[in-house]
Amino acid sequence: MELFFLFTAIWLGILTSISPCPLATNIAAISFISQRITHKNIVFLSGILYTVGRSITYIVIGFLIVGALVNVPVLSDFLQRYINKILGILLILVGMVLLELLPVNLPFMSVSGKTAKKLVEGGILGSLFLGVLFALAFCPVSAALFFGGLIPIAIKAKSGFALPLIYGIGTGLPVLLFAVLVSAGIGYISNVYSRVTQLEFYTKRGTGIILILVGIYYVLSHIFGIF
Repeated sequence: MELFFLFTAIWLGILTSISPCPLATNIAAISFISQRITHKNIVFLSGILYTVGRSITYIVIGFLIVGALVNVPVLSDFLQRYINKILGILLILVGMVLLELLPVNLPFMSVSGKTAKKLVEGGILGSLFLGVLFALAFCPVSAALFFGGLIPIAIKAKSGFALPLIYGIGTGLPVLLFAVLVSAGIGYISNVYSRVTQLEFYTKRGTGIILILVGIYYVLSHIFGIF
């Protein structure tokens, strides 16, 4: 079961990273980084720091939410009784969001190009803070995957650190690829972006179907007691 949680966390992170909104911020981040840093190793290091920044953000949010729910006796007792029932419903809802059957319009924070540029111009550590800011810029799909997908699983596994960390790494994996491509030549990005966008169309829908099926199993098993 632990391997299942780890795989789910990294897959949700990867799916988040190739969704249009997070993918756009990831590409923007690498583009800003590449404007001043031309050495391949430095670009790659910037991509790593950017990924670390995103991971730190998810760890802090996950640790606070999971820690609060698991360590408060009343909430902990409630979750022990109903987490499987709640998880089933949430998985179905997240799957519907991924399949665009359930429209979600949520306000989310955006990061201006001017702010991103200032962070990068501040030095290589600016990439770290850029990752933090971009991770906070939740859009409907990324919010659904993190709060509706990862957090319930992290609560069930009582893992407010490891699973958000794995999720954060998953969101940064494509960034490392783009960092290498940028160091080799900025012209490759448009082609790669097109391919990743096509991949995202199928992976998002495939994941949505799987989440709905798993959610239905949880609902039938833990709410109706069929299995």
